[in-house]
Amino acid sequence: MKLLTLAACAAAALTFAGSAMAESPLTAKLQAPAAKTKFIAGGSIFLCSADACTANATTSTSYSNDTCRAVAKAAGPLSAFGDGQRSFDADRLAACNSVVSTRLAKN
Repeated sequence: MKLLTLAACAAAALTFAGSAMAESPLTAKLQAPAAKTKFIAGGSIFLCSADACTANATTSTSYSNDTCRAVAKAAGPLSAFGDGQRSFDADRLAACNSVVSTRLAKN
């Protein structure tokens, strides 16, 4: 019985590990092209080039309002933020971009 339980636990662990590895990268589409840059936000390394910033190895906190705001602050206003399975709606994206508007107004 212990062997059966152990085998079931191992199978479950492999299933979860496989699904975590199969996750889509987190992508932030930029409203305007940005210079090539690299930074950390939400525990993930974002690489930006042309009109997108992408994080291939995400953490449990990568898909969040705080991460979106950090990306917008580092790279500029976003037109989309998501990971292929989910994405920010217009209201959430506007709140994310508000950090950029606030920063520009202060300058």
